Amino acid sequence: MARLIHRLRQLRHKDERITAAVRATLVESLYASPQSLVIGALTSSVIATVVAAVSRDRWLAGCAVMIGVVGVIRIVDAVRLHRQGAEATVGAGASARRQERGYRLGALSYAGLLGLFGLLTLTRTEDGVLQLLAVTTAIGYAAGIAGRNAGRPSIALSQLCGASLPLVVGLLIAFDPLKAVLASVILLFVVAMMEITLQTYEAILRAVVVSHEKAALAEHNANMARRDDLTGLANRTAFREQFEARLAAVAADSGSLALLWLDLDRFKEVNDTFGHLAGNALLVAVAERLRRTFTDCGTVARLGGDEFAIVCALDNPEQAVAIGRRLLEVVGEPAQCDGHRLRSSVSVGVAVAPRDGTDADTLLKNADLALYRAKESGRGQMSLYEPAMDEKIERRRQLAAELHGALQRGEFHLVYQPIYDLAGERITSCEALLRWTNRRHGAVSPAEFIPIAEDNGQIVAIGNWVLHQACRTARDWPAHISIAVNLSPVQLRASNLPAVVISALDSTGLAPQRLHLEVTESVLLEDVDASLAALKALNRLAVNTTLDDFGTGYSALSYLTRFPFQTLKIDRSFVTDLDHSPASIAIVQTVVDLAAKLGMRTVAEGVETAAQLDQLRRTRCDAVQGYLLARPMPADMVAAMFAGTRLRAGNG
Repeated sequence: MARLIHRLRQLRHKDERITAAVRATLVESLYASPQSLVIGALTSSVIATVVAAVSRDRWLAGCAVMIGVVGVIRIVDAVRLHRQGAEATVGAGASARRQERGYRLGALSYAGLLGLFGLLTLTRTEDGVLQLLAVTTAIGYAAGIAGRNAGRPSIALSQLCGASLPLVVGLLIAFDPLKAVLASVILLFVVAMMEITLQTYEAILRAVVVSHEKAALAEHNANMARRDDLTGLANRTAFREQFEARLAAVAADSGSLALLWLDLDRFKEVNDTFGHLAGNALLVAVAERLRRTFTDCGTVARLGGDEFAIVCALDNPEQAVAIGRRLLEVVGEPAQCDGHRLRSSVSVGVAVAPRDGTDADTLLKNADLALYRAKESGRGQMSLYEPAMDEKIERRRQLAAELHGALQRGEFHLVYQPIYDLAGERITSCEALLRWTNRRHGAVSPAEFIPIAEDNGQIVAIGNWVLHQACRTARDWPAHISIAVNLSPVQLRASNLPAVVISALDSTGLAPQRLHLEVTESVLLEDVDASLAALKALNRLAVNTTLDDFGTGYSALSYLTRFPFQTLKIDRSFVTDLDHSPASIAIVQTVVDLAAKLGMRTVAEGVETAAQLDQLRRTRCDAVQGYLLARPMPADMVAAMFAGTRLRAGNG
């Protein structure tokens, strides 16, 4: 008994701790089976009417009428709410509590009336059959609701006591020993039913809580499956769902929708230079700006890597341009990470529905094409989709896809173009040139595939392969022949470049002095300090460095005094005009003289006529390279040339 009293005291505290959703489910259980409520109300009303009619007692008749009225009201309420469905019945929070109070009022009124009817029957009639009918009706009702309403134990226990305890009073008033025994049995019955009700409630409560926890976990997992882990934005899956939903809404309203596909410029270089933590910090900063700026007007998602997408409703198609410009400004703001000021820019491709497509796949493809156009335009640009861009950019996309795995498939090879010393009239070096023969597209120009490889970061792996292959080939050449290898800007900025060079030299046995690494002067403008440090590191390895394409538009004499180059390559644009342009002659002569005073050798590239070669001899240029002398050729043909390396125009 003490345990039961303790559990009754704890019941209220436990009930107050349950969540609104769990409470709503428990309240719903009160209305889960209106059939049992209808059957109970009808049978109780019929028995009360029969007892009142036979006894002809006005008190019993009045009580029977009240039982019938309350029963009808409860039946109507239960059926109505059951038909409206669970949502109407157990709305969360205040709605569930309000519904519970209504049920409690009807249930306690009905239980109390049955108990009162039993008490009146026991005290106002002498007919044992009528008393039996009244008592068994009340006790049967009490037993039924102990299980039916166990989900709300305070209601069930109140009904149990309301229907049973008046019977105990009525039996004890008679001062009959047998009736006193029956009263004791009913009291024990009440205690037992209380215990059963509390046990049933605890079992129901555990089941409901576990069910809600599983549902909450499933909902959480579903939400997480649609959220990007790093930025918290919608991921590709959620973006696709929301994009298609918004397209359907736009089609119904005859409106416009802008899809902006954006890609951070040179994001891989941030990772390579400052580390992945800095790259992640930049992504988070960009995501937060996009969320802050565009969430109110559209959907913002991270599609993976450094790719984001935004969908905005438009008042008119021209509004997409203003949104794109705002996007460029927002992403262009610098971000801070561990004391580093990370600057970023973004390339944006824009497609507008329904003008540029009406389905998700078409719009995504067109926005992607526009993005490629923006990158080709110099980055930090926005490009609107135009049908004319499809063919060119589609080829670029196909080549980008084919570049993946091209190295593993063995599709790359090197050719070598000899460089002749003008004084000794012999080959002193060869430049390694990369060629790609693709399984689907055949021979692809370096001018076409190298920018793609630089954009997607594959140039590092390809460049490392070129370096190792060129050193391996040059190892078997005469000792006075060097090998020239071009370095991509991405390679030059990589922190592990010295280690890669050392690995190539050690694995092939090539002497460091025989390796010449060429960089274009445009690279030097992007990060002077980093470029200077990289070149000095290469020189410490005894590797020679060459400034390639000197004079292509960014020339500054300070480069020649500040950067540790051993060789200067004069761009072919000056060499082409040597046979008819006095200005070009003067420029080439000036460059040759300046390089000589600074201790640098000069190489003129793009020599295609005898007149150009003669003029370069007069300027005292150190070495020449071009189709007039030899075209790029396989390694075995180069080796065959070493038998006779005197300078002869048209060789090869």
